[in-house]
Amino acid sequence: MSTSDVVVTGLGATTPLGGDVATTWSAMLEGRSGITPITEDWVAELPVRFAGQAAVDPAEILPRPRLRRLDRTQQFSLIAAKEAWQDSGLTEVDPLRLGVVVSSGIGGILTTLDQYDIFRDKGWKRVSPFTVPMLMPNSSAGAVALEFTARAGAHSPVSACASSSEAIGNAIDMVRSGRADVVIAGGTEAALHPLNIAAFASMRALSTHNEDPAGASRPWDVNRDGFVMGEGAGIVVLESAEHAAARGARVYAVAAGAGYSDDAHDLVAPDPEGQVHAIRGALANAGMSPTEIAHVNAHATSTPTGDVGETVAIRQALGDAVADRVAVTSTKSMTGHLLGGAGAVEAIATILALHEGRIPPTINISDLDDDVVVDIVQDKPRELPNDAVGALNQSFGFGGHNVAVAFRRP
Repeated sequence: MSTSDVVVTGLGATTPLGGDVATTWSAMLEGRSGITPITEDWVAELPVRFAGQAAVDPAEILPRPRLRRLDRTQQFSLIAAKEAWQDSGLTEVDPLRLGVVVSSGIGGILTTLDQYDIFRDKGWKRVSPFTVPMLMPNSSAGAVALEFTARAGAHSPVSACASSSEAIGNAIDMVRSGRADVVIAGGTEAALHPLNIAAFASMRALSTHNEDPAGASRPWDVNRDGFVMGEGAGIVVLESAEHAAARGARVYAVAAGAGYSDDAHDLVAPDPEGQVHAIRGALANAGMSPTEIAHVNAHATSTPTGDVGETVAIRQALGDAVADRVAVTSTKSMTGHLLGGAGAVEAIATILALHEGRIPPTINISDLDDDVVVDIVQDKPRELPNDAVGALNQSFGFGGHNVAVAFRRP
């Protein structure tokens, strides 16, 4: 087991706020919403008619023949991975020392549903021969591994909305264990389809603020009524500190450690106690104390039960003294909830907050819930103190999955 730090040297994203990291980050700092009305005809009969749609469609970037062989999840992951790779400055890496951990909460669901429609309406002979490699939950990890000839291993943990945070945690372990010098890690999701929207709406998980899409995702506001579905991907390049130093790489942050737990309480209802265990586990794995945490990018999806419980968990895990000064935000207020891609996009926001010293705000809070027990960054960005050491990114998923990832300044 290596004792080397694992460092972040590359960032890539495509989100409802922008087709790359720079535009996404700029929009976050401006407090701009990426939530827009869905214009397809199929939305007319649904109770929810808006979402966080990708700001740049993959068809504008990838060649048409390749688009036909890739599910939208794979398309997003490749676009983000290519940006992260370029951003890292890497050129050649021994394929046996290069790994991939890219996850999705749902996988190629658009391919599954579209190809079933073709099968039903036109018969089996019209089903695409690429259906299986497009719908597999591990398809994005495989596509990224193929793109970069990564032979140290390609993995795809599936833990609902905690998937891409778990992917980053697994990537940290992959470097620490000595299995790889460099790992491309993150997550992707593309699930904007009438069935998926209907299913989440049926369980009353989605906001129904059709009259004001941009204001619908409102974590911690007393009038929050559910999350907003989003799509996109976030990818980071992680490598051992020695490998990065040897090539003179720019380092954004140290990916210090990750903590995991499961509520074993309910398949969908969260339990703050499980979140506490994940946060404390991340700190222990990172070798950090609660007093070193200055910022938390919270899971906070804009649901009535989840948001307040998370603030309780933060306070319990970090202690009252830290909780009174830690700056907490939810960038989902701007991007919506990217499901399996959420953790990675929010990890990038956490990394950039440390790197640039600015915390994006939570927007759309007009009446903060009285039961919130931490300091929420509202309306405008906040400067991170110069002596701030570390930050946490938190992701929780159906099934009781809890993941917290700790980052610190180099």
